[in-house]
Amino acid sequence: MKILHTADWHLGKRLDRFSRLEEQVLVMNEIVQIADEQNVDLVLIAGDLFDNFNPGVEAAELFYKTLKRLSLNGKRPVIAISGNHDSPSLINAPDPLARECGIILIGHPKAEIVPFGTGYFNITNSKEGFIELKIDGINFPVRILHTPFANEIRLKEYFGENKEEEINKVLAQEWKNLADQFCDDMGVNLLTAHLYMNKRGAEILEEPDGEKPIKIGNADLIFSDSIPEQIQYTALGHLHGFQNIGTKEKPVVYSSSPLCYSFSEAGQKKYVSIIDAEPGKVVSYEKKILENGRTLVRKTFNSIEDAVQWLSDHPNTFIELTLESETFLTADERRLIYQSHNGIVHLIPKVRNLELSEDQNHVINLSQDIDILFKDYFKSKNGGQEANEELMNLFNEILNA
Repeated sequence: MKILHTADWHLGKRLDRFSRLEEQVLVMNEIVQIADEQNVDLVLIAGDLFDNFNPGVEAAELFYKTLKRLSLNGKRPVIAISGNHDSPSLINAPDPLARECGIILIGHPKAEIVPFGTGYFNITNSKEGFIELKIDGINFPVRILHTPFANEIRLKEYFGENKEEEINKVLAQEWKNLADQFCDDMGVNLLTAHLYMNKRGAEILEEPDGEKPIKIGNADLIFSDSIPEQIQYTALGHLHGFQNIGTKEKPVVYSSSPLCYSFSEAGQKKYVSIIDAEPGKVVSYEKKILENGRTLVRKTFNSIEDAVQWLSDHPNTFIELTLESETFLTADERRLIYQSHNGIVHLIPKVRNLELSEDQNHVINLSQDIDILFKDYFKSKNGGQEANEELMNLFNEILNA
């Protein structure tokens, strides 16, 4: 069978003042197209479906329409779990209607899904944190352990008070109990979760800028050796770069977000994971690149002309632009830069500081004109840089308002 694994859609997310919804429409279309072209039998979406607990109407509409298209009107099971950006109750709310389309929405850890069928597949077994599917045309069952994100309160509710010490142990035991009870080599065995997971002893993986952090110290860090040995593929969400933190034989994969959502992701390629699986054998997977969406770029220039030329040559980008110079940017220079590109998210002027001698003393004469006092103050705070005429005009405008 073939499985598509995606995560971290963050529908409704903005980049500073810029909406990303138009790009999200395109990349959702692309994911549906890949699912259809690859003829996948199952879709897993590993959390952070929306960017916040109360998504806008357009984001919600895009989500439901995309799931319906992925499900082929009930022919293909789609399983979506909540992430740390999602409201579990909101994710669960449309469940009765979603099931009619073959969509399984899981908001809470240890949720028990009521068995149902669509005529094309059936949930043949269900327990807290586990479902088993029988899909038409596939002569073996598919077992899925599912663990949506849980905040600290819910972790204590579900897994006990001593969360910091126990979460790894408890999750490992929960997963092992389910795997020992239901997962043998007569079916395909999967785990999907939205959490911060890493190899024990490995270098810490950085969470994306702007992402609500899950890992606080080591309290919420889950180690990949907690995954039961029966699990053939683990579909993770939370980190936005594609990476396998498991092994070639037992992949533990962050599939990546579909778009670059912060400048810490600048230059990243985005993917979905396509898995080939059958009982009792090592799975194979490949990452399918997502082509849609504007790239995020960090660039530094020391010439206005060079910056404007680059901006004109790269229109389909969002850019964090740093300009290094000997003087502050004038209003005309700022205007020229912004007129040359419609995707400048941050413009960072960087003035090269002039060296001050170590023995330079500053004597403040408070009887001086306030303009002189301001110039002296500005010079002392900016490494000897003189306030230009435009800045002084602004200062006087404020002073006389």
